[in-house]
Amino acid sequence: MTSPIESAIFDLLARRDAGKSICPTDAARAADPEGWRRLLPQVRATAVGLARQGRLVITRHNRPVDPNAFKGVYRLRLPLPEDAPAESGEGERA
Repeated sequence: MTSPIESAIFDLLARRDAGKSICPTDAARAADPEGWRRLLPQVRATAVGLARQGRLVITRHNRPVDPNAFKGVYRLRLPLPEDAPAESGEGERA
């Protein structure tokens, strides 16, 4: 069973061109327009889980990051054929 957050992420990404990303706040707003701010930690946790499964890519500065080690502002997109597993610590760069 998929969560409302997971559904929101994939519904939004399905409407985007290949290689285009969404902001995590977009997914939170789609899942709960009134209380979206409280969902942001759940969006992040869901994104990390999906990235670990290879179903989603978390990016910073338009580059894939390690879902176990990123910090700061991030975006979400579907995997591309050229995506390679991110190196640990890549998300530490500012």
